[in-house]
Formats: sequence, C-alpha cells, structure tokens
Amino acid sequence: MKEAVAITGASGFLGKNLLSVIDALKMTRFASDKIGEPSTGVESVDLTQRSDLKSWLDRGSPTVIVHLGARTDLVGRTLEDYAANTVGVENLLSAARSLPNLRRVIFASSRMVCRIDDIPTSYEHYSPPNPYGASKVQGERLVKSADLPFEWVIVRPTSIWGPGFGIPYRNFFDQVRKRRYFHQAGYNPLKSFGYVENTVFQLMKLIEAPAQQVNRHTFYLGDYAPIVVRQWANEIHRAFGLPGKIIEVPIGVLRVSAKVGDVVNRISGRDKAPLTTFRLQNLITNMVYPQLSELEAVTGPLPFGWREGTAKTVEWLKSA
Repeated sequence: MKEAVAITGASGFLGKNLLSVIDALKMTRFASDKIGEPSTGVESVDLTQRSDLKSWLDRGSPTVIVHLGARTDLVGRTLEDYAANTVGVENLLSAARSLPNLRRVIFASSRMVCRIDDIPTSYEHYSPPNPYGASKVQGERLVKSADLPFEWVIVRPTSIWGPGFGIPYRNFFDQVRKRRYFHQAGYNPLKSFGYVENTVFQLMKLIEAPAQQVNRHTFYLGDYAPIVVRQWANEIHRAFGLPGKIIEVPIGVLRVSAKVGDVVNRISGRDKAPLTTFRLQNLITNMVYPQLSELEAVTGPLPFGWREGTAKTVEWLKSA
C-alpha cells in the first residue's frame, strides 16, 4: 500500500521542512496546524477539539501520522497552559484508533522532559525544568500507557536549527551576526544539536524503518556528534564575513544581562529576550546525548555536516 502521511504542526519549523521533503517525493500527504496555511495545503485544526481532529484524520485515512503539533514556547506558567501538548495527545490517540489503514504514529516529545544537567539513563526517567517539559512528559506517558492497535515511536528533538528557524535558536545566529554574542569566559560546552535537514532525513527513515527496529521505541533526534559551541560561533562569525574575533566576557556580566532578560519576558508575557537565566544556563552546560547512537543504528549516516549546515543557514539569513 502506498504511504499516506498525515502531519500535525505542519506550519511549524520542523513540520514545514518535513512537508517539503514529502512533497518532493510526491508522497500522498495531508497536513494540519491550529493556524492553517492554504497556500501550502495546511488545514486549520485545533488539537484540543477531538471531533475536529477525528474528522480531519478520517478524511485522509493515513497509513502514518507524524505528530509535531504542540505549543513550544516557554512562557506558560502551568501545565494547563499547554493543553495542546496533553489534551492534544489524548485526542490524537482516540482519533487514531479507528483509522483502518494506520500502521505507525511518530509522536514528537522534547529533550526538555529532563533538565539539561540531567541526562537520563532510562527513558522512564523524567525531570522537566518547566511546564512545557512537564506537558511533554505527560504526553509520553499517555502514549506508553495506552493499549494501541498501531505501532508507535516517540522522538525527542534536541535543539533543531537551520534555514527557516525562529526563536529561540535563531537568536544565536542573530546575536553573532549583530556582534552581540560573547564567548563565556571559562566555558566551552559540547552540545547535541540537530541540523534541520538531517532531522527530516531521520524522520523519513523512521517512517520507513521495519517495525522490529522502531516500534514502541524512544529516540533522541539530533546530529550524532556533538558540536563545540565556541567553535560553532566562530564559524558563524566567519560565514557572515565579520572582522576580528568573538571576544570573551566574564560570566558575571552575562548573568546580569540574563536577569534583565528574565524581567523583560515576565513583563511582556512573551519569549522575546535574547538572553535569559534559563538560556544562559543552557549555553554554559554540556548537553550530550549518547542515546543518539541508537538512532544512528536505524537511520545511518547523515547527509549534512555542521559546517555545511551553518553555511546554508547563514545564506538563508542573508536573504531573509
């Protein structure tokens, strides 16, 4: 049977990139987001409205669902603020049960089911740092505890970057470009990040992989080798053709700037400050997921290196 792929969250960064690849392969697809984009064939469907979600899925009768739809900002204060991530998963599980041709659902969770300084040794270990992370924990638990008549895969994207990205990860490139980024004196962290075209490549492999390799498995999504943040920032600086070098700033100065960012976000109710205490802590802390080797065993070599991805991202930013 020819694959018919349903994508929720198709107007988002990762969703748009996945949709583009599926269209290029001329696969049957249908796509939704809370805010639809008619020009790209994305239908407006609210994940918290079970009947609307069921009606949309019934019309398409997919063989595969890639569930990327979620609220992803970090400004929500309670778990209830992230109903799209909890109620949305409940509704999808309910609606998917009656689909006659469905064989697999890929559920997007997040690396934030655990704190950045708490790399889990088990996929049942959780330590979410905020309500967003807690909502993704609940989503994972809903999937794992359900007796589902189809295959399921949970993926935890790391920090995904590349052309088309937005806040918060675009901030890093923007700050380097504006010469507002400074190396943190005394820190040189390693990060498990993911270039978006590699991430989409991995998702496509997970759609196609044999059931025995992926069914009822959890995978981190990201490039297999960690990136050295200092080296990456220097490469971005060079790719923009900027003169001189990135300077170092004492961590105390950055902590003060981060606290100012905390206040800006709190007053505005939006995630708009380029540096906050949470982001600074992320910048200076190692974040390496050895579990990515499990994904590599399934999806194989990646098509792009981090330098090539950086060059493509800088070119997109110059033309944006």
